[in-house]
Amino acid sequence: MRPEEWVPHAPFLRVGIFVMPKGLKRYYGLGHLHFLTFSCYRRLPLLNTTSARDVFVDALEEIRERHGVLVVGYVVMPEHVHLLISEPSRGTLSMVLQALKQRVSRDLRRNTHGNLQRFWQARFYDFNVHSAGKRSEKLDYMHANPVQRGLVKSPADWTWSSWSFYATGRVGLARIDPVE
Repeated sequence: MRPEEWVPHAPFLRVGIFVMPKGLKRYYGLGHLHFLTFSCYRRLPLLNTTSARDVFVDALEEIRERHGVLVVGYVVMPEHVHLLISEPSRGTLSMVLQALKQRVSRDLRRNTHGNLQRFWQARFYDFNVHSAGKRSEKLDYMHANPVQRGLVKSPADWTWSSWSFYATGRVGLARIDPVE
């Protein structure tokens, strides 16, 4: 069956293509991992403090459990986040990200960014990761992001990523679910 013939997602149907505004398409139900990117409102550095990034990682752990998501990789940058995750066992990826974004923005707006009307940019980028090669490529990209941005000299120096798990086997701030 060609992708354009797939039936759009419904709560009881786990295979489909989601047609989003401006030509963005989301493919779910294929058993792929998803490389997600989403940004703070207007790419403001709202995650630029240790405590803000820690709030994000804590929320990620909570949402992982609530929605049954495998977290294969992540990096939290000052103004955006990359996740490499599975499809949830409960709900959709859109629901997972909505819950994650709401939890983080609620906690951070309560404590430090109370005057902001919006915390996150609307929508998110979603790339289906369908092979081991693509998985490695996306993990390498995520882990190099803080270095390329000049935030640290080595990925080992950026605590808010899954790099330490893949480089040393040690669990970092968030538990990683390795997949083959």
